[in-house]
Amino acid sequence: MEKELINKIDTRTKPIGSLGKLEKIAYQIGMIQKSLTPQLNNPTILVFAADHGIAEEGVSPFPKDITYQMVMNFTRGGAGINVFTKQNGIKLKVIDCGVDYDFPEGADIVNAKLARGTTNMIKEPAMSIDMCREAIEKGREFTRCEFESGCNTIGFGEMGIGNTSAASLLLHKYGKFPLEECVGRGAGHNDDGLNHKLEILKKVAKKYNPKDPLEILATFGGLEIAMMCGAILEARRLNMVILADGFIATSAFMAAHQVDPKIQENTIFCHTSGEKGHALMLKYFKADPLLNMDLRLGEGTGAAIAYPIIKSALLFLNEMAGFDEL
Repeated sequence: MEKELINKIDTRTKPIGSLGKLEKIAYQIGMIQKSLTPQLNNPTILVFAADHGIAEEGVSPFPKDITYQMVMNFTRGGAGINVFTKQNGIKLKVIDCGVDYDFPEGADIVNAKLARGTTNMIKEPAMSIDMCREAIEKGREFTRCEFESGCNTIGFGEMGIGNTSAASLLLHKYGKFPLEECVGRGAGHNDDGLNHKLEILKKVAKKYNPKDPLEILATFGGLEIAMMCGAILEARRLNMVILADGFIATSAFMAAHQVDPKIQENTIFCHTSGEKGHALMLKYFKADPLLNMDLRLGEGTGAAIAYPIIKSALLFLNEMAGFDEL
C-alpha cells in the first residue's frame, strides 16, 4: 500500500515534491485510510467550553463571565469559529463541559456539564481523578457519536477564561520545559499581567507533585481539556483524521499522547499559534505545522482555516492526471 501511494503521488503531472506539504498530507491521510483515493467525510469541529477556578487569581485580563458570553456568541453564529466553519462546510458542535452558567433551554449547546468549572489550583487540584476520568469518557462518547453519523475527519476547539494557565502547566509537566518558557500572554496580558500570571503558576507548580499522566491532567487541567483528551483518544481508536488547533487544544493532545503515542499518526498539526508555549508543544511532537499566521484565538479556528489546504491535498491526489494518462 505504501509503495503504491508514494508512486501515485510522485507520478501526478508535476515534478516530484513540487507540491510540498500537500504531498505529505496526501501521504498521511492515504496511509490512515489505507486508500489510494482517501476522502474527507462530514468534517466536524467539537468546541468544548469550561471555566477555570484559577481565573480567581487574575491570571487572565478578562473576567470569567466572558466564557459563557462567548459560548452564547457561538450559538448565535457570531464567533470566529462560526465564520470559518460556515465558510468551509464544517459541522460545528458546542459542548458545555463545565461553564459556570445555566444556559437557556433551547440554546444550541450540548449539556455535558460535570461541574461549574474546575477548582482553584492555588487551593486544591483542579479536579478529582474520578471527575477527570468521567470527562475523558464523555469526550470519547462525543467522538463516537460523530463517527457513527459518518464523520471521518474531526477537529477540536475550546473556550474557557484561564485555560492558557492550565495549558502552560500541562506543557511544563508533560514536556519538562521550564515554566518561564511555557507561560505566555494568553488573552492579551501586558508585562505586569504576564509577570503576575507567571508568579501564580509557579506557586501552583510547586504545590503538587503528581506522578502519572492522569493525575497531572486532573491536578492542572481543565474540564474542556480532559474532555478533548478523551475525544482525541477515541478519534485515534476509530482511525479518523484528527485536526489539531493551537495552544489549549495541543495541551489535550499532549495528555492523550501520554496514553497513546500513536495519536500522532492520525494528527495533522494545523498551525503554529502566536501563544508563546505552542512552539514548544510542536517541538515535543516534532511536528511540521501547515500554517504560521500568528493565530491565537483558539476555538478551533486554526483547524477550520487550514481545512481547505488539507482538502487540496486530496484533490490533487484524486483528481490530478498522472503521466501515464498523457
